[in-house]
Amino acid sequence: MASTNFEFLEALNHIAREKGIAVETLLDALANALVAAYKRMPKAAEEAFVTIDPESGEIRVYGQELDEDGHVVREWDDTPDDFGRIAAQTAKQVILQRIREVERDQKYEEYAGREGDIVTGIIQQSDNRYTLLDLGRVEALMPQAEQVPYERPESGARVKAYIVEVRKTAKGPQIVVSRTHPGLIKRLFELEVPELTSGVIEIKAAAREPGHRTKVAVSSNDEKVDPIGACVGSQGSRVKMVTNELRGEKVDIVEYKEDPAQFVTNALGPAKVKEVRLDEETGTATVIVTDHQLSLAIGKEGQNARLAARLTGWRVDIKSEGMLAEESAFADQEWAEGEWVTDPESGELVWQPAEGGDAVPATAFVAEVEDADAVLAEPEAATAEEAPAEPEEAPAEPEEAPAEPEEATTSAEAPESA
Repeated sequence: MASTNFEFLEALNHIAREKGIAVETLLDALANALVAAYKRMPKAAEEAFVTIDPESGEIRVYGQELDEDGHVVREWDDTPDDFGRIAAQTAKQVILQRIREVERDQKYEEYAGREGDIVTGIIQQSDNRYTLLDLGRVEALMPQAEQVPYERPESGARVKAYIVEVRKTAKGPQIVVSRTHPGLIKRLFELEVPELTSGVIEIKAAAREPGHRTKVAVSSNDEKVDPIGACVGSQGSRVKMVTNELRGEKVDIVEYKEDPAQFVTNALGPAKVKEVRLDEETGTATVIVTDHQLSLAIGKEGQNARLAARLTGWRVDIKSEGMLAEESAFADQEWAEGEWVTDPESGELVWQPAEGGDAVPATAFVAEVEDADAVLAEPEAATAEEAPAEPEEAPAEPEEAPAEPEEATTSAEAPESA
């Protein structure tokens, strides 16, 4: 017996239009559910399928008999008399479930592949573990590790975040966002600088210590366009919008250079660099600065040097001219190679040269040092003995000296009387 229901079909079409789901999708889901309902009935065929006429809503159940190879050998109409009532009960459950599944899939597809994009959300909930952002149709999760230290999100506040990952779960898509990722800086600048969107200028690299400071390296594909000026904007308007979104985090914009030495020099700004020596094997850039620029180049707690290293990819070693001179003097000294050992016969500590030869007792080193001290002390003793001779050779000078202090006292007092 066939079951015909135009009202049911009309309601099905209405739901499909409202939820944006294809009618065929709902009919297939309903047909599969009706097959399961049919098989729970007594004397139901082991194999069966259900058809639903999309024009009339007529529902039919067909039983099948299969051979050992799985081929259909017999097929018959086995629609139960009261199958319309069963279909109505099943349809409601199936349609609601299918609608939820389709909505979850649609939400996932909306954000799938958007890793690296920026979204704006409203803070719904915040605790020590995570913060929830309302993105409209879905919620985003911001773990504590992705939150800026000392940044206290307030409920209802609107913030921008960077999509790190989109996961598909049974309850729907789970979107993980971040406020600490360096990619957030790039996306914020793209919102404010049209030249970045058009490709006239590019952000080559970014290094960040969230909540404190960020360095961004930019380059221009047009000689007439200043990449730093484009990112800063008129009176700093563009970069100010970025720093405001980052709650006051300082942003340094430097020009990217293909020459590694010049790039390292730019990255260490505002410090002035005198020279950069590159070691390709170790990946180390030894930076030479003047003594008074050393603290500025290193930055507070080494922050400037760390960010420059992350930005350029080089291990940055900063030295002042004074430090370099000391190292050079130390390197010029010749040091004998060897080790202190105990003489097995005498039990005395001796110095055994690495190149071989006789061992030198420690007492010999002591005697040598004492002799050297005595030699150094002789000129001082001689000077001390000759010192009294000077006043004996010039006794007249103290007698004539009083006249000069009186004149000097007068000239020093002149400005006071004047």
